[in-house]
Amino acid sequence: MNDHFTRRIVCLAAFAVAMTGGNVPATERLERGQTRIDVPAIGDGLWVHNLFQSNMVIQRDKPIRVWGWADPGEKVTVTFAGQSQSATAAADRSWKVELPALPASAEPRTMTIQGKTKKVALENILVGDIWLLGGQSNMEFELPKADNGDLEAVSANFPNIRLFSVPQLNGPDRKPSFPMQYRWSDWSHQHFREGYWDVCTPATVREFSAIGYVFARRLHMATQIPIGVIDASRGGTCIETWLPLELLQTIDTPEVKQMLAEWDKKIADFDPQKDLADRIKRFHERAAKQNAGDRQPPATLLPGPAMDMNRPGNCYASMIAPLAGFPIKGALWHHGFNNALQPNGHVLYYQVFARMIGAWRAAFTDPQLPFGIISLCTAGDPQDRDNYLEKMADEGIYIRAVQYQTFLDLWNAGDKNIGYADSFDQRRSWFHPQIKIPVGERIARWALATQYDKRIRWLPPLLKSVETGNGKILLKLDGPAGPYNDGPIHGFAIAGPDGKFQPAQAEHFNKGNNQFDYSVIVLSSPLVPAPVYYRHAWGRNPLANLKSTDHTDLPFATQRNDTWTLADLYEIYSGKKPATPGILNRSEKNELVRLLRTEDLRRRRAEASALLQENN
Repeated sequence: MNDHFTRRIVCLAAFAVAMTGGNVPATERLERGQTRIDVPAIGDGLWVHNLFQSNMVIQRDKPIRVWGWADPGEKVTVTFAGQSQSATAAADRSWKVELPALPASAEPRTMTIQGKTKKVALENILVGDIWLLGGQSNMEFELPKADNGDLEAVSANFPNIRLFSVPQLNGPDRKPSFPMQYRWSDWSHQHFREGYWDVCTPATVREFSAIGYVFARRLHMATQIPIGVIDASRGGTCIETWLPLELLQTIDTPEVKQMLAEWDKKIADFDPQKDLADRIKRFHERAAKQNAGDRQPPATLLPGPAMDMNRPGNCYASMIAPLAGFPIKGALWHHGFNNALQPNGHVLYYQVFARMIGAWRAAFTDPQLPFGIISLCTAGDPQDRDNYLEKMADEGIYIRAVQYQTFLDLWNAGDKNIGYADSFDQRRSWFHPQIKIPVGERIARWALATQYDKRIRWLPPLLKSVETGNGKILLKLDGPAGPYNDGPIHGFAIAGPDGKFQPAQAEHFNKGNNQFDYSVIVLSSPLVPAPVYYRHAWGRNPLANLKSTDHTDLPFATQRNDTWTLADLYEIYSGKKPATPGILNRSEKNELVRLLRTEDLRRRRAEASALLQENN
């Protein structure tokens, strides 16, 4: 038995002792390829929701809601911190009590839930702040996989930080609860511990979100308040799965309507018998080409797209709804990769993102719930001066831009509990960039400044105005900004009315006598005589270095003042309309990349010619 497996069994045994009569988990051996459910979502008799366990954190300064199930008519009494409330189980077995709010406390306390004949005792409970993590695999990304994650892990002795991973369930029906389980992942070929509250230690943190842990560690170090982190992120998911289906159905845009109609058709057309027959046929075709060994042909009917994690509304119903009503402090969101795989995916993303934030706030009964957005991270080969335009042809950049625009929309509308942190400057070519620790620290800046009254900066440099004329574009910012590593400012492209972009020379505004205004950026290019449009950090792995200059390392965000999509750029550079209006097929996308590559080459030749003439 390896150390990893031993540690899990020890944790299970310790949890069983701590529950002392509660929802006690099983301890059967883990089997490869099989998910082991230790505690069902809802059991017989007196049953407290699986959110409530030993080692948990309860949200401070908000009423304490506790709920579960019991026999109809059974009286249930919950006692915590010297306070008690009772409720009677309804005909559907449900019960709920609400205790008065408490201030933060690192004192370990016991909660008891007393029924007619059974008593549950939950121990080592702290009162502090609970933060929810949402998004996909870059939020899930485990701490030891991050750069210097091993150093963080061996240092993670924080008994007042508690960690929880939401079980990854499926299906369109809202789940009232979830099991406690060890989920087998065919993708990772391992089991993942889900549905348990764990004390943060070097052992338990190893399967936890790197960004989530670093965020919690920084908050706890700065405030000494107990911190609970609930990870509800899920790799490979699109944004539409994280909204309630009934909310999506009210969004009256062509993109959302088409997406819902396509899913309805996909579900209606699915034939489980035909699917099984096709899988059996493929099995035998593969077996004829290679030895199948003792493997058997498939024999199980699959549910098909109805249970797909990306079916609109499914992850909300299966992973957010079971938490609904549980008081928390706030939420973080790091997402975007899968929507960037869809043509014009940013259009739908922008239409639904703010609505998703509102839905999550409603689920946790707090219309002002703090919500921090972390921008889509990098992927692909780095953008540089030689391939600058070619690397602008990526839908992921548009996703990142609408994430920032959604933040600006809410912020400018007076939402002071919306937050934002960029991650595009943590550059790696892999779509799971391992530089996670600075990202967790950066979003912690926002939380500490806005939710814990720490006098530190979190806002990136903000654009105040754009002026054009005399062959230049002037960007006026809300404060000084400069290149992170000194030298020239990189990261801007400009275009005239024709929409043909070129990398811009970017300089601080010279007021005269070499007196510079570091809050004004002047953009120009000899190849764009009358620029009116600009883009910044417009690459999936962008060449961009403009940041705040007060030692806070906050990048000027991905943004633009044009509205052209990739389909528009295809028409601009090729002179042809896409076969499908507004959408590029693969051949057209490849042609656009070739055209931009040719334009990069033309510019480099012009620059080389100018350099030769200057030196002759």
